[in-house]
Amino acid sequence: MWLVFSKELKELLRDRKTLFFMIALPLLIFPLIFGIAGFVGKQAIDKAQTKVLKYALVGGQYAPEIENALRQPDKFKRIELQSSSEYKSVIRDGKVDFVLVIPSHYSKDVLRDGQATIQLHFNDAGVNLVYRRVNKIVREQSDRFKQMAFATLGVTDEQQKALLKPIQLEKVNTADNRENWGEKIGGILPYILFIICLQGAMMPAADIGAGEKERGTLETLLISPIDRNKIVFGKFLTIGFAGTMTALITVASMAIWGFVLSQGMAVKFVVDFMAQIGGLDFVLIFLMLVPVIAIFAAVLLSISIYAKSFKEAQSYMGPMMILVIIPIMLSILPGVELKAGWAWVPITNVSLAMKELVKGTMDYFQLIAIFGSTLAIAIACLSFCVFWFNKEKVLFR
Repeated sequence: MWLVFSKELKELLRDRKTLFFMIALPLLIFPLIFGIAGFVGKQAIDKAQTKVLKYALVGGQYAPEIENALRQPDKFKRIELQSSSEYKSVIRDGKVDFVLVIPSHYSKDVLRDGQATIQLHFNDAGVNLVYRRVNKIVREQSDRFKQMAFATLGVTDEQQKALLKPIQLEKVNTADNRENWGEKIGGILPYILFIICLQGAMMPAADIGAGEKERGTLETLLISPIDRNKIVFGKFLTIGFAGTMTALITVASMAIWGFVLSQGMAVKFVVDFMAQIGGLDFVLIFLMLVPVIAIFAAVLLSISIYAKSFKEAQSYMGPMMILVIIPIMLSILPGVELKAGWAWVPITNVSLAMKELVKGTMDYFQLIAIFGSTLAIAIACLSFCVFWFNKEKVLFR
């Protein structure tokens, strides 16, 4: 078994394409992709905030304050429309970014004329910040009218607060800082780790089985004096090793790039948050990955053994991504907790456990069910893989 593992590992390390997916992709490509996505997103938001918005104002004579507030050449540009113009059409054609329609009963005397509803017509399908920028102007006018009405009625500041919010619900969060951020980060962690482990194991798995069929080296290995079961175990360990190393490199890469790119309080927050997570929790997170990676390795090897070619193996392995994502998404749904039956659901239970470990609220007795169920499935998958490899009609189909 170890001889096969050593042989497969050497071939794995000689394959530049596999090394790229295992090392270069997590270290350079993923951070580069996230960096570019963040940069492009920031540029889009900055552009939306500084863009000079073209607008049309209908009923501006009823609201001179709003009309004056929109006279900011560096932020807004007024366009005159024909009375027969359809708002949706002129916005879709790009003639204006928004149309503001002010009703005739608009008045600063809200005690007499009541509430006025201003219509803002705009395309809200993209990042444009139109509503936010216009709402800021309207809200300022609304606050001014409100203060005028209260002054007319002789209402004090304390009475104003009571009138606007007769009852205020005060939120007192009993969760500590680690639990708050752990709920958010802990839900993302298993998604990243599982997908990366699966992605890192796919390439060597396709090459170890179907790739050897194409190269004609599988027959040579089968006629060697090595027991077939040991051949399977050796190939299985190689795939599992590749998946584990890819996950470790990815996590290390994200941590390194996070510290390099972050500044000031961002770094301090990361350091403080990570310092709250105990070493035992980190060990348990990676220990729980072991049976999950074993499941991935056994299933991928079974597919690779069945496939006639490297390309066919890759086409069969693609849908596995969906099968892995679904149980991970179950773990972030409201009401799904690491209790009762969920502790026995494969993949979902490990995702929930990782989140609880990061939050610091883990019930360590649940680890018995998690390790037990995941390990049982891993053994069943590996047993099937051994059975599959011993069938001649599967190997030489």
